[in-house]
Amino acid sequence: MMMTDAALPGPDVSQRLAARARPSGNPVMYQQWRDLLFLHWEYPAAAIQAMLPEGLFVDTFDGKAYLGVVPFFMRGIRPRFLPAVPGISDFMELNLRTYVFDRAGVPGVWFFSLDADQWLAVKIARRFFHLPYEHAKMDSSRTAEGTIRYASLRTGERANGTRCEFAYAPGAELPQPEPDSLEFFLVERYRLYSPAPDDLRRGAVFHEPYPLCRAELTAWDENLLALDGFTPTGRPPDHVLMSRGVDVRIFPLEPV
Repeated sequence: MMMTDAALPGPDVSQRLAARARPSGNPVMYQQWRDLLFLHWEYPAAAIQAMLPEGLFVDTFDGKAYLGVVPFFMRGIRPRFLPAVPGISDFMELNLRTYVFDRAGVPGVWFFSLDADQWLAVKIARRFFHLPYEHAKMDSSRTAEGTIRYASLRTGERANGTRCEFAYAPGAELPQPEPDSLEFFLVERYRLYSPAPDDLRRGAVFHEPYPLCRAELTAWDENLLALDGFTPTGRPPDHVLMSRGVDVRIFPLEPV
């Protein structure tokens, strides 16, 4: 019996683990992701699904869907054949994301926005990866105790004068999450989906599993949700994690 899209099952554990395998071929870019803060809110699945393109389906854990806000630092960004360039290869990034799968059951990330303070990176990502990057004025500082203060003010097409601010520090280290855990569901994502002009595309990244730790969160907001058309929940994040970071290989987009 043919299964309707509405009845498509989500990825199983084997499909989630398979997505971690290194893709064949050569990467097109190298990146370093550092000091990532993962803030997640449970959010109505139907509301998220309504914001997804044809061919993608909201992924859930124990029946719950999530929106994630992730501020972090990009370092050493470079194409495969070129070195990193001072003043261009290092910048800040803040994204709003959710978790999806396609009709083949491949789990991945859908970005509602990616704000960055490097205008050239914004232009390249929009042009070649078709991702919804926006330029922002961003600043950060670190206290002697290790607290990171992170702020972003979008200046691009979807700006409205709202500032996003976070303060966080690494806490106790955590073991690698089990494949059937919520932590694995939220952070172990190795595919991204992109709305190319002519069709839906899927890209792959490869890195070692995130080294995770608890996060001591002292400032946060939901302003990014509102900037991207979602009603804020009015409550603290339902799940908080941090990672010191990973070294990443980026692979070409391909049609879904």
